[in-house]
Amino acid sequence: MTFKYLDDATAVVSNLLAEKRSSYNTTINLSDVQEPITSASPEVRQIIERVLQAEKDKLYMKFPRNINEDILKIIKEAVQ
Repeated sequence: MTFKYLDDATAVVSNLLAEKRSSYNTTINLSDVQEPITSASPEVRQIIERVLQAEKDKLYMKFPRNINEDILKIIKEAVQ
């Protein structure tokens, strides 16, 4: 025994139950993401680069530790 559905009913049900993607901000420009870094002062840019490098150095670790202390050290060195 098989059920036969009308094509219209299938379309209505699938439209009701389907996940809908958000319609806002569908285009992402990579320069928008990097804009705060590129527009920062040289001192801030140096801090950002050092923090990113410290995070990259910890990526290989299974349980990265002390990243907060490393970031704090970088900021303290830049302030002095």
